[in-house]
Amino acid sequence: MGEYIKPNSIIHGDSRELLRQIAPDSVACSVWSPPYHVGKEYEAGMSYEDWLSLLKTVISLHMPILKPGGFLAVNIADILCFKDPDIPRIMAENKNRKRNDITRELVLETIAAHPGLNRYQIAQILGCSEQTVDRRLKGNNIRGGKYATQTRVKLVGGLIEQMGLDAGLYLYDRRIWVKDAAWENSRWHSNSYRSVDEFEYIYMFWKPGITVVDRDRLTKEEWVNWGSRAVWSFPSVRANDDHEAKFPLELPRRIIRLLTAPEDVVLDCFVGSGTTAVAALLEGRQYIGIDIEEKYVEMSKKACRRTLESMNGEQQLQLF
Repeated sequence: MGEYIKPNSIIHGDSRELLRQIAPDSVACSVWSPPYHVGKEYEAGMSYEDWLSLLKTVISLHMPILKPGGFLAVNIADILCFKDPDIPRIMAENKNRKRNDITRELVLETIAAHPGLNRYQIAQILGCSEQTVDRRLKGNNIRGGKYATQTRVKLVGGLIEQMGLDAGLYLYDRRIWVKDAAWENSRWHSNSYRSVDEFEYIYMFWKPGITVVDRDRLTKEEWVNWGSRAVWSFPSVRANDDHEAKFPLELPRRIIRLLTAPEDVVLDCFVGSGTTAVAALLEGRQYIGIDIEEKYVEMSKKACRRTLESMNGEQQLQLF
């Protein structure tokens, strides 16, 4: 084993390799959001099995590097959606989205009046598309299109909990982050009974050991308003123009302030645009960031440099 990764570093590479290069018992808290397996650019080519393997490996590699009594905080949506050709297709007749008044009964009547015509000819008589004729006959109003693979919805919490247990980490608590109903994934709400995607979970895992509980890290108001509350409400990032999946600064800042002390090392092994590292700097902690995309490593480094320059400028102003 060569030198361990030094704190206050952003490293390019695969977390499954680089986590092995972090000093044992050195990380007070690891805060990250993994790929959600929802088709983002950086998830290209990743199967569901690949996704499970990635999370399981990354979580298992936290056991040796977390301090005894330290924490792993995983931010993830509570459900996973992915294409699954093996499940039944959801049949839905959405009355509010019908573009014409063609009914199954009308199609059958037209076929009976014009025996021998195919559905394209029937469609011409009815003044609609052949797809409409086909859908009315077969009842295949399927979300995602007639030929699209059905989307499977699966709860994530049990998967993540078991991965933690297998690694020797214990689920300590969870927070529900209420984002807002304007998030881009809310498009379901207009054409099905599925709810708007407006909240995510933060699962907090604990490594056995002595945990220092210090309520003085927060003000009395902060402790009452969110430190001891299960539901956190703050807006999501309004524009993912430089990274496809950013979480807001408030999310890692709260976790870092709640679960770590000044100068502690905070880890993000999917550091992305660098939000966790920036939050660590602002709260007087050290950071280690890892990302497999080189462009995001550079983005994170720039974000940290800008933060340090801003902090140094404020400190200089306070001297006068």
